[in-house]
Amino acid sequence: MKILKQLGSIGIALLTISSVYACNTNERRKPIELIAHATNPVEPKKDNTIQIALLLDTSNSMDGLINQAKSQLWDIVNEFSLAKCGNDTRPNLQIAIYQYGNDNLSASEGYIQQVLGFSSDLDEISEKLFSLTTNGGEEYCGKVLQTSLQQLPWNQNPDLLRMIFIAGNEPFDQGRYNYRNATTNANEKGVTVNTIFCGNYELGINTDWKKGASLTGGEYMAIDHNKKVVHINTPYDDIIIKLNSKLNTTYISYGTLGREKYQAQRVQDENALEMEEAIAVKRAVSKSSRLYNNKKWDLVDAYADEEFEISTVEKDQLPNELKNKNEKEIKDYIESKKAERIQIQKEIQEYNSKRLAYIAEHQNADKSGELENAMIKAIKKQAESKNYSLE
Repeated sequence: MKILKQLGSIGIALLTISSVYACNTNERRKPIELIAHATNPVEPKKDNTIQIALLLDTSNSMDGLINQAKSQLWDIVNEFSLAKCGNDTRPNLQIAIYQYGNDNLSASEGYIQQVLGFSSDLDEISEKLFSLTTNGGEEYCGKVLQTSLQQLPWNQNPDLLRMIFIAGNEPFDQGRYNYRNATTNANEKGVTVNTIFCGNYELGINTDWKKGASLTGGEYMAIDHNKKVVHINTPYDDIIIKLNSKLNTTYISYGTLGREKYQAQRVQDENALEMEEAIAVKRAVSKSSRLYNNKKWDLVDAYADEEFEISTVEKDQLPNELKNKNEKEIKDYIESKKAERIQIQKEIQEYNSKRLAYIAEHQNADKSGELENAMIKAIKKQAESKNYSLE
């Protein structure tokens, strides 16, 4: 009898785990009330992460595509920073990057490389995009699709959003690996494949790019990858950039990783600013959002994690300004930086609201065909099917 009770408790707990954190509230079942009487209930692990894999053609003709990806990453991040699940929770975001079609890559691997596995580190994502260079090669869409599906640890929860965006300009059926097999695998994993043809819309259809998307219920889009992205300068840009510099002073790096990442943060600020002032502004807005979290190297973000204990950090891993302080003094210092950061982030968001209103008023240029618009259109449509909303 005791064994039967234990099995019953485990079964009820498992039913609860399988339903509590599903984003799609239409599919979730109400937890069984008997859970209150379960013995040693298992604590469900929260899992609400959106996964996006970018598969970018880096052959000779794709310089424009890579530049658009570099410049518009922050638009996409800012869009997701507002995402909300049907149960009012805020999802995390992971992005992976593959390049394909580049002669500098291994022929035996099909001219394919995983540039970055799933990561929530926005500085690292930016760094990897800026590392991409183009060189002529063979573009095997089916092969890179299948590789990303096999290599990446895709989430198993059917209610979470999992998407691939593959962009290129050669026929989708090139190479010996049949893209239809890859899309079958994508359907089995619940991953939606969206295709972005860099060129004429009808040509993309005739070369199977639309077919590649439709087989998983994804979106087919065609863009002018060489089109210069039009950014509108606003009276608030300089203010936001200055606030971003102040924001950087609130980071308290610790450990070897902290020193590296603190420097990387500044390098990616410079990369964005070198492209265009508007890109630096968008990155600053991303840094003021909940998705820019650096708990692995910053004491302010780490301290907000319930599992983190300041006492576990060795003195020699602390920055110089904290090495001679006791634990209470360290905590007080972290709290002061946290309060300062919250205030700066709030100011950035307020000025960004004014900036967006200014852009909406002065936006006359045709923005169709840009990578950002193509991706956000697909993201919004597929997010709604999983009961996400983008405010």
